[in-house]
Amino acid sequence: MLVGRSAVMQELRGRVSRIANTGFTVLIEGESGAGKELVAREIHARSPRRFGPFVAVNCAALVETLVEAELFGIEERTATGVRGRRGKFELADQGTLFLDEVADLAPAAQAKFLRVLQDMTVERVGGAGPRLVDTRVVAATNRSLKDMVAAGRFRADLYYRLSGIEVSVPPLRRRRDDVPLLVEHLLQRHDSASTASIAPRAVEALAAYDWPGNVRQLARVLERALALRTCAEITLDDLPDEVRDNHRVLTAEAPARDDSLRGWSSRYVRMVLERCQGNKRRACEVLDITYHTLQTYLHYTPPLQPATGRRDPNRPEIPDVAEMLDAAG
Repeated sequence: MLVGRSAVMQELRGRVSRIANTGFTVLIEGESGAGKELVAREIHARSPRRFGPFVAVNCAALVETLVEAELFGIEERTATGVRGRRGKFELADQGTLFLDEVADLAPAAQAKFLRVLQDMTVERVGGAGPRLVDTRVVAATNRSLKDMVAAGRFRADLYYRLSGIEVSVPPLRRRRDDVPLLVEHLLQRHDSASTASIAPRAVEALAAYDWPGNVRQLARVLERALALRTCAEITLDDLPDEVRDNHRVLTAEAPARDDSLRGWSSRYVRMVLERCQGNKRRACEVLDITYHTLQTYLHYTPPLQPATGRRDPNRPEIPDVAEMLDAAG
């Protein structure tokens, strides 16, 4: 299940829904831990093949000399002591084959994989002829295959064969609004968490963190918190140092610098914009403000002299946060 209500997650769900009913090859791109396999399983679950097998293969873990046997199978008595078995393509017949980290396939394996994709037939190691398979291939990578093609590290013809339909999985830092929902979902997955709750400040800290390891890292952090908590509620103290320190910068630095609420808000808006890689539209979505309000915060300049009770005419008017909240109901 794809958890989240953010704009990017709604867009992702819509894309998955549209391509699931096709039989085309799909390439899923995204950072490590962002949920590429989850997206692949969602495509399978929504497709006509949902009653067939879903077979996942980690290409990075395949030994180069055994790639053919693993993917295409091997015949009985091909070598002394070798037992015949079906390869992953045959195991996924009438279903979906998920090739994770496809960028790690060796050059020789890329050539053989391309041939299978072209005619959907496999030949077992030691076999006498090809076998026709009806398998949908969904591949995933945390690296840019396009850049690897340009650098000569990935076959261009295989890239074009895989990239007919591309799906991009957003990193967690681009959908911070989904963190509370993800926290609730992940806690419910653990039986020991049936009576657990999490403090609002802890959720706030989790939502503010950048999560270089994405959802996978968030899941491990929550497991740690569940194991080390001293009461039913997970508090800020139960979170790792890096999460607490990041939260402290956002919440404690402003009073230490004697920032006004407007000054702190302006700095926070700039931090969010930086995390959105300068994309102002995305920053407005994260902050839930208009483009005009964003621009106002960005042009805010703190006064050089202590406040005198009169507004400096040279300072732009900044919307009052309390007034904005009251207006929002």
